[in-house]
Amino acid sequence: MSGHIQTTGPMLASRRCGARTRCDSSCRAPAVRGKTRCRMHGGAKGSGAPRANRNARKHGLFTRQAIAERRQIRALLGDVRRMLEGMK
Repeated sequence: MSGHIQTTGPMLASRRCGARTRCDSSCRAPAVRGKTRCRMHGGAKGSGAPRANRNARKHGLFTRQAIAERRQIRALLGDVRRMLEGMK
């Protein structure tokens, strides 16, 4: 019995994961050594989003070219609205 207490002591004293669960309580799993999250919340090697976040580049909606095009369209629509107001 005393051997069990010796082996669980460091685990109980370790830092806890900083993630929040679905019911808005904190995760009670121990954090991975040198990290702030447990293995299930992103502390494990290879977990998380890929480098340069390739997931965000699927549709191209937020590329510089698409943003510049939307700005030009917005400016053109503003000019047209001002022109129509001037005709009234």
